[in-house]
Amino acid sequence: MPPAIPTATYRLQLTADFNFDSAAAIVPYLKRLGISHVYASPFMKARKGSTHGYDIVDHTRLNPELGGEEGFTRLSAALEQADIGLILDFVPNHVGVHYADNPWWLDVLEWGPASPHAASFDIDWEMLPFRARGGVLLPIIGSSYGKALEGGEIELRFDAASGSFSAWYYEHRLPIAPERYSEILRTVVREADAAETDTGRAILELAARYTGLRRPSRNEAPEFKAALKAIPGAAEMIARGLDAYRAGEGRTQQIQALHNLLERQHYKLGHWQLASSEINYRRFFDVNTLAGLRVEDAATFAAIHSRVKKLLQDGQLHGLRLDHIDGLRDPAQYFQRLRRLARDAQGPDAPPLYTVIEKILGEGEELHRFAGVHGTTGYEWLNVITRVLLDGAGLKPLEEVWRQISNISPAFDPVLKAAKRRVLETLLLSEFTVLTRLLARIASGHYSTRDFSADNLRQAFELYVLHFPVYRTYLTGGGPTRIDRELIEHTIAKARADWFGADDGIFDFLKDALTTELVQPGRAPHSKPRVRRFALKVQQFTGPTMAKSLEDTAFYRYNRLLALNEVGGDPAAPELPVAAFHTLMQRRAKDWPHGMTATMTHDAKRGEDARARLLALAEMPGEWAGVVAKWKVLNAPHLVIDSEMRAPSAAFEYMLYQALLGAWPLTSDPDFADRFQGFALKAAREGKQETNWLNPNLAYEEGVRTFIDRILDPSLSGAFLESVENLHQRLSLLGALNSLSQVTLKAAMPGVPDFYQGTEFWDFSLVDPDNRRPVDFDARAAALESLDDHPDWETLTANWRDGRVKLAWTHHLLRLRREHAGLFADGDYRPLAVSGPHRDHVIAFARTRGTEALIVVVGKVFAPLSGEGRQWPTGNAFDGAVDSRGYVVEAAEGDNSTGELPLRELFSHIPVAVRRARIAGSKRPRRG
Repeated sequence: MPPAIPTATYRLQLTADFNFDSAAAIVPYLKRLGISHVYASPFMKARKGSTHGYDIVDHTRLNPELGGEEGFTRLSAALEQADIGLILDFVPNHVGVHYADNPWWLDVLEWGPASPHAASFDIDWEMLPFRARGGVLLPIIGSSYGKALEGGEIELRFDAASGSFSAWYYEHRLPIAPERYSEILRTVVREADAAETDTGRAILELAARYTGLRRPSRNEAPEFKAALKAIPGAAEMIARGLDAYRAGEGRTQQIQALHNLLERQHYKLGHWQLASSEINYRRFFDVNTLAGLRVEDAATFAAIHSRVKKLLQDGQLHGLRLDHIDGLRDPAQYFQRLRRLARDAQGPDAPPLYTVIEKILGEGEELHRFAGVHGTTGYEWLNVITRVLLDGAGLKPLEEVWRQISNISPAFDPVLKAAKRRVLETLLLSEFTVLTRLLARIASGHYSTRDFSADNLRQAFELYVLHFPVYRTYLTGGGPTRIDRELIEHTIAKARADWFGADDGIFDFLKDALTTELVQPGRAPHSKPRVRRFALKVQQFTGPTMAKSLEDTAFYRYNRLLALNEVGGDPAAPELPVAAFHTLMQRRAKDWPHGMTATMTHDAKRGEDARARLLALAEMPGEWAGVVAKWKVLNAPHLVIDSEMRAPSAAFEYMLYQALLGAWPLTSDPDFADRFQGFALKAAREGKQETNWLNPNLAYEEGVRTFIDRILDPSLSGAFLESVENLHQRLSLLGALNSLSQVTLKAAMPGVPDFYQGTEFWDFSLVDPDNRRPVDFDARAAALESLDDHPDWETLTANWRDGRVKLAWTHHLLRLRREHAGLFADGDYRPLAVSGPHRDHVIAFARTRGTEALIVVVGKVFAPLSGEGRQWPTGNAFDGAVDSRGYVVEAAEGDNSTGELPLRELFSHIPVAVRRARIAGSKRPRRG
């Protein structure tokens, strides 16, 4: 059996091209590398062709595109033979909808609120305006609804195999409510002129048996459909008669008939852009094709976790990574249920199921303690590692360069606030409108608050959201915790300070609604269900708002140093002093020792080694400023100027230069230009300034494309490309040194290190989908096979560009983790002092457990120690020592020494080191 707590995880992105069998094939390589658990992307049945697996359409089935049941059985067998565990990236918050592949969603469209699956979706049925009956908006039409109808793009069809009617819009199936079948059947018999035929009479007789607004009922529908499909000749006759609904140019009567039929369904078709203002089902962020699940509903929870429970019972699953827990209405309740499910599946004596959550923490925010949760997936630690390796002295000059180029203040808060406002006005306007209407309805429910106008309430609530500093609070039915109450009160105070109208208690009312104190005993009697619904739905709203505003907007607007523009981070963050890093690690060892530590994820904005490379810009800010000034002059002729439009904008041009340096390949890549163009288009639209996803500025986008084509063309931009290559050579060496420090910290600090697929070689990928490209595992396996337990570090560093030095060091670190599993899982963290002229270039600490110890030493800020990136630094470049008093340290030759560890010996070949040790005065620990 694999260990209950992983020693190291390896993230695999499963697709139709890299399926269960492909994963099984690399298990021996992962075993040799030192991985204890495969951490797999979602593998329940997803939408056909999915490249990520998060658009699940059936939680109860394994994805047939990945190999289905048989393929998964083979993967499980391979993992079991290698004693490697399996962690599933599980998606409890949402499912893929629209199209024709989600049986729950199709049932809801057919039966509306009467569907047994209606309780699983968060739909505001009565919200659609100017409509006699409730319904769900389906924003799937590429043009306007009217144009699609008149153009014959919406077609009514009969499925003879099931005896059912559906409207189809291309690949989208729209089931017709059975209560309209009798009406359709009478119409098609008349259109086919078949009332006097045996088939026509049989169909009319069947229709007559089910008359009335609610017939056939759900219980009657199967019998009705079975009888319809059993009528001889029915399918052929219906096919002819459906011409009565066949819309198209000049067919006014048919268009009206089809429209009247569609208007009487449990859904309303609309242009896809309506989603930003009128959608009435909860989505995953602003993705129309991902509908939120009400996993707080007990039946829904049981249904979507049924396959997980079986995998646990069968011993084929050993951990869960839970996606987007901030989207859940009540995460605390969810984790309690999940812990019970795992206990029922595995037995009461089994260790707790290893469980980590995708959760982004704000600066200074503490992770909420949920039942059975071991920690997060590690976004916050990715940024901690980045900031402790950063040269803080270079940030002020970089801020000045950014200010001069962008004409934007280095302050980040105004940028984020403006991004939030844009998101509230566009992408999430529907969700925001639902909440403001609910708030106004609450206020109107009592005479003491009815004077708060809907417009004032909307403005006050908007200010609250704009100032809300983290992703969400975690109120439950019992009200807020002390921390949540303080957070709400602090945000209300900031919103109130921004308010220029008459207050008259409107912010006190808003605070009491958000904390649910409005319905506490002794208060004016407001609607308790509405207040609770509002408070809990706000929690599901602030997370997507922050994510879309921060990660997907502000990160593409504020470009002081792109290495800091990473999920879970703050683009305006300062460096993290080493002493503060030590404090964080000691706290983590005590509070969250088993959460994941990531340096690269599928959500990352750039590859881990691209980020490490860009960190070096802070070590040469003066030179960087000069280079950028030179590049702007060289590339000025390549700008596309049209009236007041400049493509790219000055700020975007500066971002492109950084991104280009970070991703610039070490060896020839024929696809690089296309990959970079794809990144630039996404970055421009995400920034939502000159262009965006909802209303693209095609002229600007084409201008950016032309600019990039020109600057990457050697015949047009030889001097620029030569300058890029010269700087790139030095930045790449500095970046490689930073990367070795980065992977060492990830593997040695408290937590479980996670390795994203392929990153054991250099990783300079761009934002997704670029970071999901296929990985050459054969090359990595061959390289690992060529290494022995005592690598030739001199040769590896001389050829550092091929990436084998990173692979070899990763392998060494993982072997140490396996040999000292207990120490890394439950050991202490002890800072070590460093002396000498280069003490500020070193982070040193010990991991200890009982008498066992490991001394970890990593270098940082390498520019002054490497001739500004011109040569790989050897041990003689470092002047200083690590204080190892209290430890007996095993040196490379096997000797023991006490007192000090000279940096020149520790860093003889690479500026990172891990030494085995024991507490002084104790016996030598046994290896194991």
